[in-house]
Amino acid sequence: MCRSIKMLFNFDPPVTDEEVRAASLQYVRKISGFSKPSKANEAAFLAAIEEVAGASTRLLRSLETNAPPKNREEEAAKAKARGAARFGT
Repeated sequence: MCRSIKMLFNFDPPVTDEEVRAASLQYVRKISGFSKPSKANEAAFLAAIEEVAGASTRLLRSLETNAPPKNREEEAAKAKARGAARFGT
């Protein structure tokens, strides 16, 4: 899975449309193999991003949990610590 795609569910403040679109872009890039599509594929590429973003938004809105929302800063710090441990930086 693409490491650039971050978990978006159960955060305070809630996920933004921009974050969903960024994750959708990364997903479409990963599965298509294009970081930037050719002109011939641009319409399909952009349509796929919008479809994935729409499906992701519907999913995130329909999910339920009893867990308290996660703090973005704390989760970012944990991810940074994991990266430092993994890559020795």
